[in-house]
Amino acid sequence: MHSEAVASRSAEQRDSRESRNGSTPHLDAVSLAIIEQLQEDGRRPYAAIGKAVGLSEAAVRQRVQKLLDQGVMQIVAVTDPLTVGFRRQAMVGVNVEGDVENVADALTAMQEVEYVVMTAGSYDLLAEIVCEDDDHLLDVINKRIRALPGVRSTESFVYLKLKKQTYMWGTR
Repeated sequence: MHSEAVASRSAEQRDSRESRNGSTPHLDAVSLAIIEQLQEDGRRPYAAIGKAVGLSEAAVRQRVQKLLDQGVMQIVAVTDPLTVGFRRQAMVGVNVEGDVENVADALTAMQEVEYVVMTAGSYDLLAEIVCEDDDHLLDVINKRIRALPGVRSTESFVYLKLKKQTYMWGTR
């Protein structure tokens, strides 16, 4: 997206983003443009980003570090789980009795859990699980997730095929 479009975003949209420490970082049009540059290519050189957004390489480097420190973004390699030995993925819906935060924290600590979402729907939590095979998935769900204090029930949605996995939603 071009920086003119980034600049036109409303303050309400920017203010809805919260950093890890709970405060809302101020994201100006240039920071949003930097984020979009990195979403297109996380290895893009700071000099190229600077040219695209109108800053020096050093200024881009400082802004990127600040965005990382604030928890606004991460720069990671996204893989296809199948190609790196993880043949089974599932989304697990979890219903909880009592404090949802405690169960969410316990799920978050599990290595196989890629993300945890608190929801206001049929499930209290959704957790994406990435495992080596069906036995591994069964162990995680049956012996670890269902054994957590407060877990009332689970429902598993095993992935048959991964059709799209991208993190290119921009900074809308």
